[in-house]
Amino acid sequence: MAAKKIDLLEIVQKIINLDSKMRFAAIIDSKGNIREAIMKTGKTNLKSQKEEEHFCKQVAQRRAMRREFDRSLGKVRYVHVEREKVSQMVVYAKRNIIYFTMEPEMPINTKIRLITKIKKLTVGL
Repeated sequence: MAAKKIDLLEIVQKIINLDSKMRFAAIIDSKGNIREAIMKTGKTNLKSQKEEEHFCKQVAQRRAMRREFDRSLGKVRYVHVEREKVSQMVVYAKRNIIYFTMEPEMPINTKIRLITKIKKLTVGL
């Protein structure tokens, strides 16, 4: 029997709905192609479509670069970049990358809770 196809749209919708301060969620393949992405209704995108695609390619390249230190430092659990206008988070699943953004003023403990929930939602990816 074939494995049940994972509904990526459903997963990104669940991620976006985890918190009212979430802005954007995407599932990216190992080459940096966006497999599925959602911008939260009512939020304006801070990057153009072209910039978003370029950024996602770079996220995948950085994952490959970080692997260099997996043996000595252990695997990356998540990446958190705090910018003036947005908080950016990256979680590495087995074959895919989960990239999501949120409003910057969110407390760090809330962000950690979201990362934990997102890791559980994306464990099969």
